[in-house]
Amino acid sequence: MRKYDYLIVGAGLFGAISAHELTKKGYKCLVIEKRNHIGGNCYTENIEGINVHKYGAHIFHTNDKGIWDYVNQFVEFNRYTNSPIANYKGEIYNLPFNMNTFYQLWKVKTPEEAKLKIEEQTAIHKNNIPQNLEEQALKLVGKDIYEKLIKEYTEKQWGTSCQNLPSFIIKRLPVRFTYDNNYFNDTYQGIPIGGYTKMFEKLLDGIDVELDTDYFARQNEWNALAKNIIYTGPIDKFYDYQFGKLNYRSLRFENKLLDVDNFQGNAVVNYTSHNEKYTRIIEHKHFEFGNQPQTYITKEYPQDWNEDLEPYYPINDNENNSTYSKYKSLASEERNIIFGGRLAEYKYYDMHQVIASALSKMKSIPNKL
Repeated sequence: MRKYDYLIVGAGLFGAISAHELTKKGYKCLVIEKRNHIGGNCYTENIEGINVHKYGAHIFHTNDKGIWDYVNQFVEFNRYTNSPIANYKGEIYNLPFNMNTFYQLWKVKTPEEAKLKIEEQTAIHKNNIPQNLEEQALKLVGKDIYEKLIKEYTEKQWGTSCQNLPSFIIKRLPVRFTYDNNYFNDTYQGIPIGGYTKMFEKLLDGIDVELDTDYFARQNEWNALAKNIIYTGPIDKFYDYQFGKLNYRSLRFENKLLDVDNFQGNAVVNYTSHNEKYTRIIEHKHFEFGNQPQTYITKEYPQDWNEDLEPYYPINDNENNSTYSKYKSLASEERNIIFGGRLAEYKYYDMHQVIASALSKMKSIPNKL
């Protein structure tokens, strides 16, 4: 007799939502997780009263009211609006590119003046067919924005020159001719009051969860426990890398608890020059408008990925996408295994997209008779 209806590998967003929805349908689920906590990369840890985003900043945003209502049934979200700033060699600029940015760059005050400035800088590239990211950016926004706010930040993020990166990475760059520092255009956005971990605790309430558990160390034993599997780990690892390894970029985090109440005055500050090796500093208390006497900051350092590191950003170039398509073909033939999430689908998802994907796939599963 199998003990469970579903074995769910991974306690991140896709796994936790799948477990929750299947449990509502009457199925018995077991969730196993290789880390020592639930929540995947959304995990938040309370340190000195500050909810720290342990795997980088996670700001929830969506235009889908159904998704927004779904997450708010588990935890209340605050009114946080993402308004990052950029520090280029000590100069401060608002992001995304908007009238505040253009005033800081050129002292222009009207949309017409800003448009003329951008047109002036992009004119010489107007008829070019971009062969790389640098040429694409210069054609879209011109020299000043590219050199101060895109070039070196992107090179740090991807670990190579912009001239080596494909143009499709930035098919478009959002440019706003309004004084609006709201990074996202989405109707709904915020941070769970008390951190994301509270949401995962609600999602997995009453469900069996095994932490510090490596699925591949005893794969046959875990498979024997359930008729069906939901797998959210790396798809190439599931198939023992038979078509080769998929590539990612990873991150290293440098964390500090500081004896000041306010370090940088904003949750997210991007560092857009090579003067700093990190791409941004996160000051976590500002996600929840904290007034604690101390503050906690994280510097993010992009780095090359290997199997000992967490895979963060899939490198969706032609070679990797071709390799993934072979694994996807194998996965499509499985009858009792569902693959979902950023690693199993080799796709950089925003949180609302993972949730939508999980809900869609679970909806297709009938209630247990």
